Amino acid sequence: MDKPGGKPSKVEALKQASEYLRLSIPEELKASNTSITEDAATLLKFHGSYQQDDRDVRTQRKREGLEKAFQFMVRVRMPGGKMTAAQYLTCDQLAQDYGNGTLRITTRQAFQFHGILKQDLKATIATVNRALLSTLAACGDVERNVLACPAPKRDGVHDAVQADADAFASHFAPRSSAYWEIWLDGEKVDNPTLPPAGPALVPTPGDDSVEPIYGKLYMPRKFKTAFALPGDNCTDVFANDLGFLAVIEAGKLVGYNVVVGGGLGTTPSAAKTFPALAKPLAYIPRADLLRVGEAIIKVTRDFGNRSDRKRARLKYVIHDWGIDAFREKVEEYLKAPLTPARDTHVTDVCDHMGWHPQGDGKLWLGIPVENGRVRDHGDFRLLSGLREFFKTYGTPARLTCMQSIVLADIDPAHKPEIEAWLTRFGIASVEQVSTVRRWSMACPAFPTCGLAVTESERVMPRLMDDLELELKNQGLAADRFTVRMTGCPNGCARPYNSDIGLVGRSAIKTDDGGNVAGTYTIFLGGSTLGERLNVLYKDYVPFDQIVNELRPVLERFRAERHNGERLGDFCHRAAIATGVSASKYLAQGSETVD
Repeated sequence: MDKPGGKPSKVEALKQASEYLRLSIPEELKASNTSITEDAATLLKFHGSYQQDDRDVRTQRKREGLEKAFQFMVRVRMPGGKMTAAQYLTCDQLAQDYGNGTLRITTRQAFQFHGILKQDLKATIATVNRALLSTLAACGDVERNVLACPAPKRDGVHDAVQADADAFASHFAPRSSAYWEIWLDGEKVDNPTLPPAGPALVPTPGDDSVEPIYGKLYMPRKFKTAFALPGDNCTDVFANDLGFLAVIEAGKLVGYNVVVGGGLGTTPSAAKTFPALAKPLAYIPRADLLRVGEAIIKVTRDFGNRSDRKRARLKYVIHDWGIDAFREKVEEYLKAPLTPARDTHVTDVCDHMGWHPQGDGKLWLGIPVENGRVRDHGDFRLLSGLREFFKTYGTPARLTCMQSIVLADIDPAHKPEIEAWLTRFGIASVEQVSTVRRWSMACPAFPTCGLAVTESERVMPRLMDDLELELKNQGLAADRFTVRMTGCPNGCARPYNSDIGLVGRSAIKTDDGGNVAGTYTIFLGGSTLGERLNVLYKDYVPFDQIVNELRPVLERFRAERHNGERLGDFCHRAAIATGVSASKYLAQGSETVD
């Protein structure tokens, strides 16, 4: 269990020299040009922003001898996706003043602003903070936005899990003063999402006086944490580096089963990389949450790969060591033994859409947001509609890991007028959205993501149109399964544990050099519950052939499924039962599988 050898990567050297995430960012923000250097852009991620450019105009600008149309994405850090009406309206105003006029709900319960220009970056981030939200650690090699079930149920358990997620997020936020110096001129806003004063809970030799948890080099790579309930894995807990699955006794939260080593990013050309789901580590009582979480994070900090960023996530430490050796190292940091995980498993997942009683006399309303894009487009005026809602009713809201929004604390007397509000702004209720579209997700991809090789968000609605028709023709329109699309293999929309995963494989160029949708890898056999990886079915499938390639799979599913069996479960069972790959079985056919 030695630390990985090799020369530290360029990013590690940059962090070492950054003076706790400062480097040249202040000076470069003041310069008159429209971009910042690569080094500054790397450190900017820790502050919650990515430097991007408008890829729709990249080719034309290059022909004209112009530089790229640089812009910045700013991501808000909001644990559990919670916000007040005032905070939502602040984000809405920032999107109008500085962004591209839309808000983007991420798969980690947060907002992203796209199209921010360099000269507006400081004002954007400062305004976010004064609304008592933050962008600190929304990106970068740190603990990312912490996930928790967004359902505003007043049943004790949900409130307790959300309180634990808040405490966890605050404790593991970076503590360097650079963030306030750069964006708020040294003013430290009294923000409850940021870390309290005080030492870390688990002193180890690698600690640091400024960053007692992360040290001067921070984490080897990003680190993601989620909280979930056995009856509702809406946060996809197994897709995270660290997960806490609630253990409930007599209606009370008593502790968590801890799972470790999830992560879905991969590089197809590098066999050493792969998606992985988290494995059970231990059971812990609630009181040990921060102490155990800190030990796990510090083991990752000290033993993660700092020479090869492709293998820097916790999943590779566990793969190389084995879960038992990893557990032993965590116990060594804790100076105490861990208790075996309890017999608690995920049994369902809910998207929290539609009307629901909160348990305190109020209602919540979940509104599906296709691919997380809050915008006005023709008769569909979600951006304007939500602005009016929050100004009128002033109630809080929460974002979901399925890229949608939950409006909370609604007085039942307001239900009829709110339903009329939905109609007036052309906002579809959950009853008006097909099952397959409701359970689909896509990453942003073009034109803003620099990693995208194919389209995703912009073409997913068209794919859903075609898939809806196919499912209707086959009598499968009511079946619930997940379809997730990404424009590259990094897995932002979690395609590798879905029933159907569509991953951007290669761009297809038009004669004038522009991109069309591209080709995709189709993965099948994951699970709606999120506890199983899918497998490759077909590679290099052109976008307009995706539904044609899925048609025989759906036909076999309809003919050979067990009672109540879901699509991903059928595809997995079919491949296992016949002893062949899912691709071979489903494409070529076989006898009925028992």
